[in-house]
Amino acid sequence: MRADLILQYLLLVLVGWVNRRQLRAINYLLTENAVLREQLGHRRLRLTDAQRRRLAVKGKALGRRALAEVASIVTADTILRWYRQLVARKYDGSSRRCPGRPTKPEDIVALVLRLARENPGWGYTRIRDGLFHLGHEISRITVKRILQEHGIEPAPERKRTTSWHSFLKAHWGSIAAADFLTVEVLTVTGLVRYHVLVVMDLMTRKVEIGGISPEPTGPWMVQVARQLTDSEDGFLQGKRFIVLDRDRLYSSAFRRMLEDFGVKVLRLPARSPNLNAFVERFVLSIKSECLDRLIPLGEAHLRWAVREYVRHYNAERPHQGLGGSLIEGGHLADVVEGEVRCRERVGGLLRYYYREAA
Repeated sequence: MRADLILQYLLLVLVGWVNRRQLRAINYLLTENAVLREQLGHRRLRLTDAQRRRLAVKGKALGRRALAEVASIVTADTILRWYRQLVARKYDGSSRRCPGRPTKPEDIVALVLRLARENPGWGYTRIRDGLFHLGHEISRITVKRILQEHGIEPAPERKRTTSWHSFLKAHWGSIAAADFLTVEVLTVTGLVRYHVLVVMDLMTRKVEIGGISPEPTGPWMVQVARQLTDSEDGFLQGKRFIVLDRDRLYSSAFRRMLEDFGVKVLRLPARSPNLNAFVERFVLSIKSECLDRLIPLGEAHLRWAVREYVRHYNAERPHQGLGGSLIEGGHLADVVEGEVRCRERVGGLLRYYYREAA
């Protein structure tokens, strides 16, 4: 019996000695890993699939608690996740699956998207029925899947929101737009910045100058609104909307007078230049074709140049947005015979060529 106790004692001593050596080895390896990671800096370790597999198998055998104490390259959760992926890959049968239902042809997908975008109130069933009458038989679920894949909301959501394109198209004939341009004018007192208010009929592209002033004050803007809404020859006669940016020059009194006349003011979101593109294109045209090519010598000279350009723009300049037509006067080729004449404006900066009718 005494021999057994001595043997057990020796065995415990041996186990403790081995355990202390293992702990020292583990502490050394942890310190070595820490030193290596300090040498690597912030660079991310790139492990191969085989290395991840080896760490996952060994780490799973340790368990989460022990693994959290010794893992230094990656976290314990990462190693266990690799192990779960390793198990899932073993039972993954996707490579042996047969092909599923074929995707719909691109022309049918394009047609579904077109019907949804052009008809905000059409739901999945209505689009399906519309396609059936066009010779395409697909299910309601297929329509839903196609719209979801392309990020298009269901009919109730699409119906609540109206894009600027749809709004402009539906109200094209009753919308005007306005914008300011600035011009540096040489006067006897030096350079003075003048503000020019441009108003445009969006459907016809016809332009009217609302006013020119070096100091567009509140009372001046009210007077401009009064002229634009004049009952006899106001430019906004017959208009229901006017598009304005958020320039402070459009005072509350100015906007209120337009509203009282029946013209609703549509204020654009901040920092959205492309939403007033037609008027801004006119501003670019008058500057590049006229104002940037002369030195305005006083207010009278500026008014004359702007007036001449507006006449040229409305009656003599072809417009790509109108198919090459003139705003006032139809197509350039209405008269195909006769001597070619040239009409000059602003000292020859603007030229209009036409045939003199016989």
